[in-house]
Amino acid sequence: VLNNGLGRYPAALAAAARASEHEDLSFFSWALPEVVEAAARSGEPQWAAAALERLSQRARAGSTEWGLAMEARSRALLSEGEVAERLYREAIDRLGRSRIVVHQGRARLVYGEWLRREGRRVDAREQLRAARGMFISMGAEAFAARAERELAATAETVRHRSIEHRDDLTAQEGEVARLARDGFSNPEIGSRLFISPRTVEYHLHKVFLKLGVHSRHELPRALPRR
Repeated sequence: VLNNGLGRYPAALAAAARASEHEDLSFFSWALPEVVEAAARSGEPQWAAAALERLSQRARAGSTEWGLAMEARSRALLSEGEVAERLYREAIDRLGRSRIVVHQGRARLVYGEWLRREGRRVDAREQLRAARGMFISMGAEAFAARAERELAATAETVRHRSIEHRDDLTAQEGEVARLARDGFSNPEIGSRLFISPRTVEYHLHKVFLKLGVHSRHELPRALPRR
């Protein structure tokens, strides 16, 4: 997983292949998507196709949102054109109904990477920003760095920051961020915290910088409810 996050795909493939040598009831299913991603990025389509076949059998037998999402994401990595886009979107949609948030970020990451390679920079940035915000919020540093590299490749200026900046929010910034995340307006937040709307706006500006987001609409991803 770490090597896939770092973009060291041959090393990731070697490790994931070993992890999927023996079938069991759980770990095997987690290893197969790593094999597909690493193999697809390493130019080893035969490895990817074989792992996808085994993953597909399990996903369709279990029929869980996570399993079907991982099959769609893995199949998208080996597809092109409209088929690939439909599968990426299916994976993101299904993972939105799953509780395994990190894989939604990873689905957005590979979709954003694909969009960039298709020359669709604006669409790619939307997915990559969302993925990066999610990774930063959960401390997935390797994947956050990978998303930043992809954003930079779209010609977007990325402000580099420590992955721990979420914990650098002051108490007041944290309160403002949580209320904004929950849909309260600046005047409503100010009324609750006994500060002016202008002060709320000031705190939100600092929150956005620390969390690596661009608007309050991204706060639910960057500051998930615990």
